[in-house]
Amino acid sequence: MSDFRNKCVIATGGASGFGKAMSEKFAAAGASVVVADINLEGAEAVANTLPRAIAVQIDVADEGQNEALAATAVEAYGKIDVVCANAGVPHRVIRAIEMDTAEFDRMFAINTRSVFLAAKYCAPHMPAGSSIVATSSIGAKRLRPGLAAYYAAKGAVVTLTQALAVELAPNIRVNAVCPVSSPTGFDLNATGAPQLSEQANAQVIAGIPMGRRATPEDVADATFFLASDQAKFLTGVCLDVDGGRAIQ
Repeated sequence: MSDFRNKCVIATGGASGFGKAMSEKFAAAGASVVVADINLEGAEAVANTLPRAIAVQIDVADEGQNEALAATAVEAYGKIDVVCANAGVPHRVIRAIEMDTAEFDRMFAINTRSVFLAAKYCAPHMPAGSSIVATSSIGAKRLRPGLAAYYAAKGAVVTLTQALAVELAPNIRVNAVCPVSSPTGFDLNATGAPQLSEQANAQVIAGIPMGRRATPEDVADATFFLASDQAKFLTGVCLDVDGGRAIQ
């Protein structure tokens, strides 16, 4: 395992799901972690389980709150070494042309604008060798009907990741992970039910050669790798964490 002692890691969406697993993974490697989430109580619950961590409440679509997050991290730990720009949310399954325009705009604000704002306000405090890892989606590359705006926003994250990688090189590497669906809060936000029906779950798994959906740990492991020295020559990579769905 890479050593992240004396490193500061920000994880947005850190109160649950992928972000919680990322916070725990980096903390286990010695990092000081800023657990950032709109759900402050949840972020505090995660931070309280880690050896060196603070919780920060943030609406990741809000510019001022992103600026404040970076300032809080620097005040607490002196610098920012890794940004896991992970926070995101899908919309309810719906045909694109039936979708409310405000909800369409919300998808880009939370899922894409948040990555831009994280980079804008964190990068000035990141020393050479630092890393930004965004969370996109395998749906950005191989979509299914009903989540057009979400997938479009996550597709923009892929393009933004590559553009930032060029602009911030060689001092800051910028990569992304593209997970397949996972039984986290995604199901509730997309369907309104806390989990997929047995039939729906089986249909999703049928399209994944590895025979299961992603776990938060799968995504945290990939994020950790991209941020680590083992990936020191990787930038602009959008890594599929999908059990082979994109090639099925």
